[in-house]
Amino acid sequence: MGRTIFVNIFGLLAVVEAVLITAVPLPAAEDVVALRQGDMKAMAAAAKTISGMFKDPTSYKAAEFGSAADTIRERSGIVLSGHFASETANLQSKAGPQSKAGPNILKERERFDRIANDLRDYAVALDAAAQKNPGPMTASMRMKPGEAMGGGPFGTHVRDEQELLAMPAEHAFHLMLQTCTTCHAKFRTE
Repeated sequence: MGRTIFVNIFGLLAVVEAVLITAVPLPAAEDVVALRQGDMKAMAAAAKTISGMFKDPTSYKAAEFGSAADTIRERSGIVLSGHFASETANLQSKAGPQSKAGPNILKERERFDRIANDLRDYAVALDAAAQKNPGPMTASMRMKPGEAMGGGPFGTHVRDEQELLAMPAEHAFHLMLQTCTTCHAKFRTE
């Protein structure tokens, strides 16, 4: 009797799940464009917050720095890649916001995904720096005069997690900005 009730409840839940899955519409292309543009604006605002703290270290607040890094981390990686997962997500919409996504994103999917993941990794390193430095901005967070930047649109990217976490946060931030520049130069139409 108890087993029969369990089977019936499990079956009922499976039917409800099937109905809900088919009833939930997929977002239209213009919705995806609006969503990813909102995410891009949030990441740009977060980067501006971090940049301001490096320009004026006395304005550094670990919680705000970490929150800005988390904003970028939460919207990059697979989330960012997912915004460009289909051809319809990359089309220009007449009804909604205009997409500036290049048609080559789908053709160069692996490279695009790698750049999205690099962005996430740099944001993780920035968040770790904020957690390691809860007081004022320390000298260890800043780049040393004459320190090579690395990265760049044609440069190599730091993929070793230990190396990334060991570098000054300011260096990781510059690499993150270069990652944004690389992506826009390669995959943006404007």
